[in-house]
Amino acid sequence: MIAVWAPLLLPFLAAPLARRLADALSPRAAAWTLAGSAAVLAGGTLCSLGLLAAAGLLQLPPVAALGHLSLPWLTAAAPSAPLAAAVAALALAALTALAVRTARRHHHDLRTARAALPTKETRPRHADHHLTVVDDERADAFALPGRLHRAEPGRIVVTAGMLRALSAPERAALLAHERAHLTGRHHLFLALAEHAAAIHPALRLLRTPLGYHLERWADEVAAAHVGDRTVTARAVGRAALAANRSPWPARPKLAAAATSGPVPRRVAALLQPRPPRTGTRLRPVAVALAACLALSTAATMEATADLHRTVEAAQHSTGEPDD
Repeated sequence: MIAVWAPLLLPFLAAPLARRLADALSPRAAAWTLAGSAAVLAGGTLCSLGLLAAAGLLQLPPVAALGHLSLPWLTAAAPSAPLAAAVAALALAALTALAVRTARRHHHDLRTARAALPTKETRPRHADHHLTVVDDERADAFALPGRLHRAEPGRIVVTAGMLRALSAPERAALLAHERAHLTGRHHLFLALAEHAAAIHPALRLLRTPLGYHLERWADEVAAAHVGDRTVTARAVGRAALAANRSPWPARPKLAAAATSGPVPRRVAALLQPRPPRTGTRLRPVAVALAACLALSTAATMEATADLHRTVEAAQHSTGEPDD
């Protein structure tokens, strides 16, 4: 089962490639590239760990007896499987604990933010979201995702202090930015990046750039909505300055906000006439990233098939494997 180790090693090569490629793509394409790469690589890691654990589990006498497997054949075929399985099982247990802790933290943050909001809110006509204005002098604005199990729409949360810090055109750009976060379900991208980073250390490289490109995605949507890139850039800059002076403390980590990320870099991008086009010089990077993702997927499938062949051979064998 040599193929089972490839998905554990490929993220160290694929993550830097994905990060470099994303910088040359449009914000939306960059976000999807980073999120898709993280999902494939994290999934491959979990599958590999699961296969390693399963290979060792087969050598337990009760499991071998239940599956009518030849224990001597399995032991001779893979003498190091129990050790690798023990390590993989411990890793899976640790990852499960991290995933549960991360999910609970996100749930707690969102619940705390919802509890801090006023009960009265407005819903703009022909909109699928709520606009909640918090009567607070501290300046902040963010997109609070809804709850699917209650069919609750997302909310744009903005404080009175933030509204007073911006002009009318800037307020329109800010609300369009937050609306883009809700429409694009950017909180799911952020949650995916958090869990992927917990699964494999190399995928931590994708978390920060993904957050940046999600903000750039919303910036471009806002600029197209108001029809003025300069106004949008000014809204981002002034909102960030106002929020940094006195942020609202109840903003959850998964709630995307116009004041997040490297604001000077975002403002500089908005002051350009249009997003830069993808350079052909990075085509080899795209090919290399695609190859890494394909190889990770193929290796996982091959390792699964190899384990299946091992089980079949152990069921039909009564002795040690042939040399």
